[in-house]
Amino acid sequence: MENEESSLEKVKREYEILRQKYNLPDFDKMNENFQIEKAAEPETDVLLKEIRRYMFDKISNYMRFMESLLSPMNASIFTFSILKSLNSEDKKNIEEVYKKLMKLELDLMVVDVDYNEEREAEFIKNTFNVWNSIKKDWLRVIDSIKNNWDNKIDKGNNKGYFG
Repeated sequence: MENEESSLEKVKREYEILRQKYNLPDFDKMNENFQIEKAAEPETDVLLKEIRRYMFDKISNYMRFMESLLSPMNASIFTFSILKSLNSEDKKNIEEVYKKLMKLELDLMVVDVDYNEEREAEFIKNTFNVWNSIKKDWLRVIDSIKNNWDNKIDKGNNKGYFG
């Protein structure tokens, strides 16, 4: 019986061709950050578009969370608890990270509306680079939230519904 190539192996092989053509990031690094191995599940003739979609799903989730922190009008109690634990530097970091992600979202609209493989590759490279540049700031915010969680969540001041 022939050794049949798995769908993941096929995606890796196709990605490697595109990686060399457009100088894309390594598959393993992309997969660690954006779980692009999921592109092996659907059959597609536009692998880069599928990879971009997985990348932006993750970024969109982070953006929505940051939006709830930056504009908490209809935010959950959990979000308000997080806001109590943020200092001014944390808020500034969130704003800066959010601005960078919003720029990516605008760039996404261009590649999404008018497909072009080269632009798709450039978007993927740029998104990967931006993601790597913001991780340190974002982790600093998360660490600050975790470190200040018990200090800022006022256990004795129950002004909520059950107070």
